[in-house]
Amino acid sequence: MNLAAWMERAARSGGDRPALALGTSVVRAYGLLHDRVARLARAMREELGLAPGERVGLVMKNCPEYFEVLFAAWHGGFAAVPINAKLHASEFQYILEHSGASACFVTPDLAETIHSIDVGTLRRIVVVGEAEYEALLRAEPMDLADAAPDDLAWLFYTSGTTGRPKGAMLSHRNLATMSYCYFSDVDPAAPWTSILHAAPMSHGSGCYGLAHVMQGSCQVLPESGGFYPEEIYQLIEAWPHLSFFAAPTMVKRLIDHPADTDTSNLKVIFYGGGPMYVADTIAALDRFGDKLSQLYGQGESPMTITYLDQAMHAERDHPRWMERLGSVGVQQSAVEVRTVDADDNFLPPGEAGEIVVRGDAVMLGYWRNPEATGETLRGGWLHTGDVGVFDEDGFLTLKDRSKDMIISGGTNIYPREIEEVLQRHAGVAEVSVIGRPDPEWGEVVVAYVVGREGREPPPAELDALCLEHIARFKRPKDYRFVTALPKNNYGKVLKVELREIDAKQGGSE
Repeated sequence: MNLAAWMERAARSGGDRPALALGTSVVRAYGLLHDRVARLARAMREELGLAPGERVGLVMKNCPEYFEVLFAAWHGGFAAVPINAKLHASEFQYILEHSGASACFVTPDLAETIHSIDVGTLRRIVVVGEAEYEALLRAEPMDLADAAPDDLAWLFYTSGTTGRPKGAMLSHRNLATMSYCYFSDVDPAAPWTSILHAAPMSHGSGCYGLAHVMQGSCQVLPESGGFYPEEIYQLIEAWPHLSFFAAPTMVKRLIDHPADTDTSNLKVIFYGGGPMYVADTIAALDRFGDKLSQLYGQGESPMTITYLDQAMHAERDHPRWMERLGSVGVQQSAVEVRTVDADDNFLPPGEAGEIVVRGDAVMLGYWRNPEATGETLRGGWLHTGDVGVFDEDGFLTLKDRSKDMIISGGTNIYPREIEEVLQRHAGVAEVSVIGRPDPEWGEVVVAYVVGREGREPPPAELDALCLEHIARFKRPKDYRFVTALPKNNYGKVLKVELREIDAKQGGSE
């Protein structure tokens, strides 16, 4: 099944319904949007000379043309390569070259950068919104191309925090499964009227945009093109039944913003992409009401491993409510999720191990990387590299990435457990815990702390907080105070970079 069939259906059944909005203004109805998609697909075939299966790069900030290009690629029988617009020119070059992209659509602000790089396979660069792009839209509409369930739809390049990013091959089946799980697990309550794209559409926000096309919802884009709490609150007031995807750092910025805004239009914030500390989750529930839903997924199983829905967030009288808020919930409907030991033996509840996943949401493999594919998908299970533990009720709690686990004196220490405790201190804005090499213990625990309002919380108070809540051996041996933590373009803390910074600073000097 071709995912672009959802766009065609929405146009036929509700062509006058709003499809794309910029700020508070509707700029495309579904009938017009589908017509432009079908015309652009024809132009990709005939004007750009693309053959079925070729890759189309999207180096674009969030804009109305994003969904036109994405769905035109599928409508014409091609594969899309959405690329984070915040990357460096060398990263654009690598991904476009590695994917073998034949054409690339760019927003005007990135046109000079893409024209300046040399990509051997790239035959055409089109700047959206300009004369060349508008000329392509004058082609005759083409019929929807056939697509098999396992045909490549989206090459999802990992964030590449270590080494070069890998291209997860996501099929039409993978993305359809992800979308079905959105409705069955993450956001099951109708109506689905509008979705706000305040996070990059090359990532999770764009992925969940597909489910909203299926339901004929309006895709709302901030006029600023980015994430500014004041603007987000204004859009919540303007759009009924508004849903949106947010990284935990974005949710924290919203709850820290002093706006006294009516949020009754807000339907749900579905968050993921990193840990949300329990204290922040409770603050968000107090601010917005029971309108939070969490998902845990990876690019290799997009948005689809586990979920903690609104009802689970709302169970304040449950005896294990706090524990569940610290978890990532239960497995989603279309996948199996287990934990395994180093020999891939399944583990019982209560024992920590690597999280593995199988099901129709799991990628086909890595593009042009059979070795990594074989290792990651060995035994028919996606090996996530994340460490977690199930409780008796099937709730999964993430410990850390396996590479981030600290082994001190032969004992495993999970940084997130310590971060959760330190985050409770009123003077801590952000914190990240790493292991520092130590000749006696193997590694010792080090906490990098961003103080609230530029003030450093007293280490003695942080020590006392840790001793109150966790075992003494897990307590940080050193606190380093910084103005900001290193993060990637999705807001995830780069612990690899933090360890490099720690090494350069001479450890405990």
